[in-house]
Amino acid sequence: MSVTTTTHLNFQGNARAALGYYQSVFGGRIAAVTYKDMGTVRNENEADRVVWGEVAGDNGFHVMAYDVPSQLPWDQGSNPFFVSVRGDDTDEISALWQKLAEGSTVVRPLEPSQWAPLYGMLTDRFGVTWVLDVAAPYNG
Repeated sequence: MSVTTTTHLNFQGNARAALGYYQSVFGGRIAAVTYKDMGTVRNENEADRVVWGEVAGDNGFHVMAYDVPSQLPWDQGSNPFFVSVRGDDTDEISALWQKLAEGSTVVRPLEPSQWAPLYGMLTDRFGVTWVLDVAAPYNG
């Protein structure tokens, strides 16, 4: 038996665009179900918003997203979570960084750090903060 974690991103009207963007960066397949598809429309203006969505790739990338309905409280916040993308290949992480960095605010450039061959942090155009790094053994 195994357990995995998946980052679940909450938006209010941008989930489909965010899923498309993340697919363009990481590859994979998009699945998206709308409030209309589920028969749970409470506000006609939100019928085509995503009630459940994900991008899943053969490379192991997986992120979920949905549009919080307007009748529920929602505040994106300034720093509620980071999405961590770790790999063991500097070329692969660098290529993902280059794609993800388009239209983003770089918090810390992708470069060698004390704990990893490459480490960087950025906040993308949807307000999601990403940490990308090349994993290194920990000797603690």
